[in-house]
Amino acid sequence: MYTITTGGSSSDSRSRSSSPRQGGYAPRSRSSSSSEGSRSGSSRGGYSSRGPSRGGYRGGSSFGAPRAFNAKRSFKKDFIDEKLFINKEAGVTETDHYDAKHAFTDFGINEVLSANLTAKGLITPSPIQDQSIPVVLKGGDVIGIASTGTGKTAAFLIPLINKLVADKDHKMMILTPTRELAQQVEAEFVAFTKGMKLFSVSCVGGAPIMRQIKELELGVNAVIGTPGRVMDLIERRKINMEFFDSIVLDEADRMLDMGFIDDMRSILGAMPKEKQGLFFSATFSPEIKRLCSDFLKDPITVSVKARDTASSVMQDVVRVNTDAEKVEALHEILIKPEYSKVLIFREMKRHVDGLAEELNKRGFKALALHGDMHNRERERAVKALEAGKVQVVIATDVAARGLDISDISLVVNYDIPNNYETYIHRIGRTGRAKKLGHAITFVPKARESRTSRY
Repeated sequence: MYTITTGGSSSDSRSRSSSPRQGGYAPRSRSSSSSEGSRSGSSRGGYSSRGPSRGGYRGGSSFGAPRAFNAKRSFKKDFIDEKLFINKEAGVTETDHYDAKHAFTDFGINEVLSANLTAKGLITPSPIQDQSIPVVLKGGDVIGIASTGTGKTAAFLIPLINKLVADKDHKMMILTPTRELAQQVEAEFVAFTKGMKLFSVSCVGGAPIMRQIKELELGVNAVIGTPGRVMDLIERRKINMEFFDSIVLDEADRMLDMGFIDDMRSILGAMPKEKQGLFFSATFSPEIKRLCSDFLKDPITVSVKARDTASSVMQDVVRVNTDAEKVEALHEILIKPEYSKVLIFREMKRHVDGLAEELNKRGFKALALHGDMHNRERERAVKALEAGKVQVVIATDVAARGLDISDISLVVNYDIPNNYETYIHRIGRTGRAKKLGHAITFVPKARESRTSRY
């Protein structure tokens, strides 16, 4: 169902314009002898000495992680009926059909942008793109109720890039819940803006902050980051939200789940009153509704019901009790030739590392992926699985959303997830792009006597 209602990869050596408001920070001459902590109070885009005029946040920095006072969360598992882990009649036939009202060339966007879209094979918009892009191009606010895989990234990037072309003083901020999603959005930005001399920076935790600061000082048109790291840079006076007139919250519900609500409100509150806001979320919770009410003006709501991810994934359970039984069962699964790209989910970071070590001892090529790893290590794991250099990546739920690797042949829930929504996001890493996927969940043999754990 589809409804609509009212209510270049950057480098340190690149050449930049030193225009006012470049990047929403205080640009510093490369020959300047001023210290890094110096402030500029000029109207040329510097962060004034009075600091942010709105938002009122005065907490410490967290380098891309939720603030300490938001970190106290309940990790009690929901009960999930074992039957929900089983679907042996999966198929890839889509029951819903959508006839797009436009082609991308109908939107009247910049010629270079249009050519870049065509080069990427983007001809006909998806439902969320078809209905959102015209609204955003007219300057309207949008609430997009859409899940991963609906094409929402292009739905906000295309019209906002077109806005950048028309006004180089325009700056946009895109907030995402995870590093991986931020980097994927930036990769799309780079592809869409090829030859347009528009610059972006990914501001995420786990990556060197000084490199990000240098990019900001060189000048950017788009900041794509996680709320914690963006707040850190705001507090360091390297980002001034008064110069950003467009903002995107991508997967807003996930950012709320991760405890970023205060960071999100501070960032939004520090922006000019007249701004364009695009909020995308898989669900429309009361918290999201309040956020929209507080910061959006007469938004258009576009709701896209995507094909149920689980319907394209063959799902089954494997009954095991001990850790030894789990490892042996996994070994027997991984030796099957059809499982060449496997994503395994574990709950704890140390368990991820332990299983990766065990599988490598057994002769399987496996890498770990979790939040304690350096950004380059996480990127290496993703790229290695994508390229087929390793057979297995073991991950925490950091990879349950925002990770888009083509042709994942199998998802293994080595540990049962905390709730069914997380399960759906996990298995959604396979069975993508109209292909049939496979998912296996390890469950205890005597489940009825242990249900209180789940």
